[in-house]
Amino acid sequence: MAQAVRDAIDKAEHLAVQAGTGTGKSLAYLVPAVRHAIATGGAVVVSTATIALQRQLIERDLPRLADALKPVLRREPVFAILKGRRNYLCLHRLRVGAPDDPDQMLFDARSVSAVGRQVQRLHQWAETTAAGDRDELVPGVDDRAWREVAVSAKECLGARCPLRASCFAEKARDEAGRADIVVTNHALLAIDAMEDFHVLPEHDVVIIDEAHELVDRVTSVATAELSAASVETAARRCSRLLDDSRDGARGQRGTLAGLLKDAGEALAPVLAEMAGGRIDFLPEVLAASLAAVRNAAHECAAELRVVLKRTEDDAEQQLIGRAALTATEEAHDTAARLLQSFDADIAARREVVWMDRPFAEDSRRPPTLRVAPLEVGGLLAERLFGCRTVVLTSATLALGGSFEPLARQWGLPPPPPSGPSPAVTGMDKQVLNGCADATSTERDVTPADDVDAVASATAGEPGGAAHAEPVDSAAGSGGDVRGSERLAWSGIDVGSPFDHPRSAILYVARHLPPPGRDGLPEAYLTEMCELITAAGGRTLGLFSSMRAARQAAEELRERISQPLLCQGDDATSQLVKQFAADEATCLFGTLSLWQGVDVPGRSLQLVVIDRIPFPRPDDPLASARQRAVAARGGNGFMAVAATGAALLLAQGTGRLLRTMTDRGVVAILDPRLVTARYGSFLRASLPPFWTTIDPEVVRGALRRLADSS
Repeated sequence: MAQAVRDAIDKAEHLAVQAGTGTGKSLAYLVPAVRHAIATGGAVVVSTATIALQRQLIERDLPRLADALKPVLRREPVFAILKGRRNYLCLHRLRVGAPDDPDQMLFDARSVSAVGRQVQRLHQWAETTAAGDRDELVPGVDDRAWREVAVSAKECLGARCPLRASCFAEKARDEAGRADIVVTNHALLAIDAMEDFHVLPEHDVVIIDEAHELVDRVTSVATAELSAASVETAARRCSRLLDDSRDGARGQRGTLAGLLKDAGEALAPVLAEMAGGRIDFLPEVLAASLAAVRNAAHECAAELRVVLKRTEDDAEQQLIGRAALTATEEAHDTAARLLQSFDADIAARREVVWMDRPFAEDSRRPPTLRVAPLEVGGLLAERLFGCRTVVLTSATLALGGSFEPLARQWGLPPPPPSGPSPAVTGMDKQVLNGCADATSTERDVTPADDVDAVASATAGEPGGAAHAEPVDSAAGSGGDVRGSERLAWSGIDVGSPFDHPRSAILYVARHLPPPGRDGLPEAYLTEMCELITAAGGRTLGLFSSMRAARQAAEELRERISQPLLCQGDDATSQLVKQFAADEATCLFGTLSLWQGVDVPGRSLQLVVIDRIPFPRPDDPLASARQRAVAARGGNGFMAVAATGAALLLAQGTGRLLRTMTDRGVVAILDPRLVTARYGSFLRASLPPFWTTIDPEVVRGALRRLADSS
């Protein structure tokens, strides 16, 4: 892997590397990254999706590597971590306080009191912290409390701040500017790509670890939201600065801030009446309300800029004004974006709009409109891949045996028809024990068939071949090569140190009925009970919904003798610690456990997955993406739903083997994994476990594992 990364950097070609758990991939990409940074005098950016990996790099891998390379390089490599400004404590806001926020009025007394106590804790922490990094505060605090002591980039006073010399965010930026290796997160990487200004130091190489999450993180950054409460927040902040006297004859309701407040109040009942889910057609009443918000926010923002210009030397007024301008511009830009999203014909739209309604138990969260891009491949191709060399790595990049499904989402073109396909090589095929009675239709579908299906399904989708035009390097900074040469890429699977067929079994419960919509069938609960009993506990249950996880936990607590924890009983990190500490304990949960659990050893010997994790049919973004692919003549299900499910399945099954000595079983209760036509594509995305559909075989194996423990 180190050789492949070095070659990619030297040739300025993009590289996708699948490297299984235990490979040591961080060292494999850091060594050539340091080599390049030292040789060129520039920086290499390493981006991750999770705090845990950032800490591993900064606290373990990079210090060890720096010590090892110092004698060779004749100087110690320098590394730093850089996050978005909101991640750092703002000393000025800590001193003068946050702008009065009407959102606080939505909370009950106990909630406000809890936030107040957390803010007091933050003030105490500010006296001792050296970095002001939110992630260093353990235990953490609520977002509402953190907003009281942090600012966004737009709210920051910049050079006018009287405490700039002590600013934590500026210190982090200065350290990053002097570093050879800069560790950051996917969100800041996306902001650096999307904005016209740079938030990261100048660099010509980016290494993206946990690259399987890149598209989701970039999409999240590019998603905007609007609620009546956010509009009223902007209006309230405006009212503290705007001179209302010139409209005195009209009274408070006639002022600019008053007009914005009116627009927010008018929007509230409109949103309250709207059903949750995707919005394909813009209702007239909503269009009128959004236009009112857009227009009023535009007028307020223009006046705020005048006020800020007039009070340049007043730091307190600048802080209040920037907070007001940020909220007002966000309200304006989002309202305008929502209106523009409906201009084109549905098949030609580039964005999707939906209503996000609160759950009954979360009534404090207001009904909120959200708008997100259907794809981010074009953005990534132009602003990331088109400007610098990118190495993408993860334990899960090859879906259905090929890198192409994810490469298309990243905006990279397919390989030329005459060239080799960037498919995974060297992986042993899974042997499906006992599946000889599969129907001929299913048996004849190979993983390669389904990879081809995904390729053809996405050929016309955004970010696919039809949208992988040559990119002019002038569009970004640092590029000096034009056209498709800047998008040249290759993929390599460096394998895994694990002997998957000898270390683990993939069990598919073919005899069970397909999953339904009315909760877990009794047959599924019985199957789980028998598996957990055979394993003596030691089970991680991964469910497609919290409702299913809770149902299984409630039912099985009455049937098994082992302790059973369920996500939501306590903080997830505490539950994972309890699970790891007691071999007999079981842990059930949903999405965050699919990717965030690392429990090596005997505490985890059985992973149970209740169903193939397809996106919900009413998921607004996934359903809109499927529709867009279908409108271009592709297969939306394979391009979006099957690809997403394959990625999650690979992540979930990857929870089992974490060290060379781990042994166990992955049990998937959904029979469609072996009966449906798309099953071979999904199975080809998983590690090459020895595979069976025989329940007696797997229960016997679990008993033997339990006895040996």
